[in-house]
Amino acid sequence: MAFDGVTIAAIVKELNDTCLGGRLYKIAQPESDELLLTIKTADGQRRLLLSADASLPLAYLTEQNKPSPMTAPGFCMLLRKHLQNGRITAVTQPGLERIIHIDVEHLDEMGDLCQKTLIVEIMGKHSNIIFCNGDGMILDSIKHVSGLVSSVREVLPGKPYFVARTQDKLDPLSCDREQFLAAIASRPAPLHKAIYLSYTGISPVLAQEVCHRSGLDGDSPAAAFSPQELEKAFLTFREMMNRVLSGEFAPAIAYTGRQPVEYAALPLTLYDNEQDSLRPYGSVSALLEHYYAEKNTLTRIRQKSSDLRRIVQTALERNVKKYDLQTQQIKDTEKRDKYRIYGELLNTYGYNVPEGSRSMEAPNYYTNETVTIPLDPEMTPAENAKRYFDKYNKLKRTYEALSVLTEEVKSEIRHLESIGTALDIALQEEDLVQIREELAASGYIHRRGGKREKITSKPFHYVSSDDFHIYVGKNNYQNDELTFKFATGNDWWFHAKGMPGSHVVVKCEGADTLPDRTFEEAAKLAAYYSKGRGQEKVEIDYIQKKHVKKPNGAKPGFVVYYTNYSMMIDSDISGLEQI
Repeated sequence: MAFDGVTIAAIVKELNDTCLGGRLYKIAQPESDELLLTIKTADGQRRLLLSADASLPLAYLTEQNKPSPMTAPGFCMLLRKHLQNGRITAVTQPGLERIIHIDVEHLDEMGDLCQKTLIVEIMGKHSNIIFCNGDGMILDSIKHVSGLVSSVREVLPGKPYFVARTQDKLDPLSCDREQFLAAIASRPAPLHKAIYLSYTGISPVLAQEVCHRSGLDGDSPAAAFSPQELEKAFLTFREMMNRVLSGEFAPAIAYTGRQPVEYAALPLTLYDNEQDSLRPYGSVSALLEHYYAEKNTLTRIRQKSSDLRRIVQTALERNVKKYDLQTQQIKDTEKRDKYRIYGELLNTYGYNVPEGSRSMEAPNYYTNETVTIPLDPEMTPAENAKRYFDKYNKLKRTYEALSVLTEEVKSEIRHLESIGTALDIALQEEDLVQIREELAASGYIHRRGGKREKITSKPFHYVSSDDFHIYVGKNNYQNDELTFKFATGNDWWFHAKGMPGSHVVVKCEGADTLPDRTFEEAAKLAAYYSKGRGQEKVEIDYIQKKHVKKPNGAKPGFVVYYTNYSMMIDSDISGLEQI
């Protein structure tokens, strides 16, 4: 699933078709490595999202707006100063590189017409957004790269901009037969790998597509094919590149079952079979927004919750170590009853033990077996008995204390695991507020400013295929509120068995029973929003809410129930509609 040079070419064509001649109306920087440009065109307003996130760099047109910080970062202020109300004169791509050049014409402080260029480099961890003047000199960038970070190229104000050539790859848009055959023959690798290693901007899936259209096995070594077969590969490759040059794109996502496995801006005949299917899109922006929306959200929320995850993980590791130590200590107290029995037997049969004996044999009247009791020869039988009773009482006290402590630690481990699952479920920054509040109430962190934050997060809301409303708690506080304040007695309650997860409530709205399909869909939600997400089957307990109880003093989200139904279900919720 590569954001390759062909995908960039499709984005560039779309920007030329929709934004060329438009004016930069608004410039925002919602994230430290992301820009949102609002462009006014003759056909209306467009929003262009540019992200240089190392794990998920993107560029596409979107209808969605994003909140920006109250104080704009310096890079955003610089762009506003120079580019606000500027006109987009050109959107280009050098060769098939993963680079977009956006040329903007504007008036400077003296009223003279000037040209600046915003350069978007989509190159994984090296992604960047660079602002240059008309002479190719860097004015600033969203990420500064000094000589200490990169010996290949510095990206700093005042430095000249150039594209670093770290790989000796060819331009696929200008390839010829001799060049193609020589490049493929020079690489001792499978045919598809030889293609994408030889040409810039070509992803592995497009290289496999070339082989598939040519009727060749892309996993076989390039040297295994005859010149005639490689000629077929070249003609196919050139035909695909001609489509790129002429702007004949057909963006689509390939699915295996319900799972998206690949996407491309050109038709993928590779996935045209009974097991797979293609979903076409009218624009590459629509494809990218749909494909990456959830992934981008999860990436961002994981970054924002990293401090909470670290706190939870540290506390969890500490409690697990404590629990293991206490469990071992409890195991060491298992011999306490043996010492008690030794003491009782000494009191019963010790009167005839010779002075100075080192042991005594006596029948154990609990098991009718003969036991050998070690003795201290310097002590009398009564003193030896007292010594064994002292050991027994000490171990008994240790066992009783540890039994309470281990339950407390075990409860804390379950609580921390449930918070970890809530962090996995969170999709928005407001979802983290209640989790942060719960950690503060448990003493793991201090409240920001000493005050409670405003709660705006709400449970997930789904509608079943039979029009029953289903609610899913995002964290322990929401689980408690959903189960004990929102749900009524005859509503149905679902939860993954024996693992942290969300409380799921189905509102019956007066219905005496639920359709089987609604039971299954609610169970799927309980499986999906639990630690068992992704497992082939998850066991789900379900019961009417009136049978669910909360013990006094229990941790948030912890409940008990004694009679319930169970079912095994998968965690695929793709057919459910969320409101």
